[in-house]
Amino acid sequence: MDNFSDLNGKKILITGGSKGIGKAIALAFAKLGAEIMITGRNETVLIETVKELQEFQPSSFYLVADIQDVQSVYQMVDATISILGGLDIVINNAGVNIAKPALEVTEDDWDQVLDTNLKGTFFCSQRAAQHMVKHGGGNIINIVSQMAFVGYVKRAAYCSSKGGAVQLTKALAVEWATSNVKVNAVAPTFVKTELTNNMLDDQVFYQDVLNRIPLGKLAEVSDITGAVLFLASDMARFITGETIKVDGGWTAI
Repeated sequence: MDNFSDLNGKKILITGGSKGIGKAIALAFAKLGAEIMITGRNETVLIETVKELQEFQPSSFYLVADIQDVQSVYQMVDATISILGGLDIVINNAGVNIAKPALEVTEDDWDQVLDTNLKGTFFCSQRAAQHMVKHGGGNIINIVSQMAFVGYVKRAAYCSSKGGAVQLTKALAVEWATSNVKVNAVAPTFVKTELTNNMLDDQVFYQDVLNRIPLGKLAEVSDITGAVLFLASDMARFITGETIKVDGGWTAI
């Protein structure tokens, strides 16, 4: 962790930060002394997570926000800047998947997935960058998915949203580079968390997933946080527009 000492004191917003990968990322930053704002929709869970974060970093806070609503996103970013006194790093982690055969996907299903995974990511990045451009730069990291690069059953909307987020990452990186705002992404494979337990309890599905990963196992949350910490740190100061795949080789086949 000494390699990430430059993250001490950084002001960080993490959407979807109360559970799963988002919570793991928040804890990793808190242990390094960063000041944290996590957001989500379930206030009870947010409060529980902030208590854990405050064991390592007292300057840990939460906001209830609906990432699908643009005005809520703007208010979320503005409030974060006000409470933390600035904003150095944004982790766009909030995401949703509605697993259905493509022939059964409704307009509402599509809108929920795209509005969360793509629209929310853009407008959070936009609002944050408005601040970062005025204050010498910043760092935006989007949590996408290996499904941005490969197809899979019952994930038409999800694959579309994550593929769009990878291209969005590139577009924003190019546009904001002259303002020293870096934009990168991390694309995980399946990770066993409380959010994926039910899915992975299906042994047929679980075995199919393992068969597609050359390393022969699921990713750990620490594998994802390691990539995020790297991109957030000075070790990655000359990297922008990149997506790091943390997929055990799935997309290499």
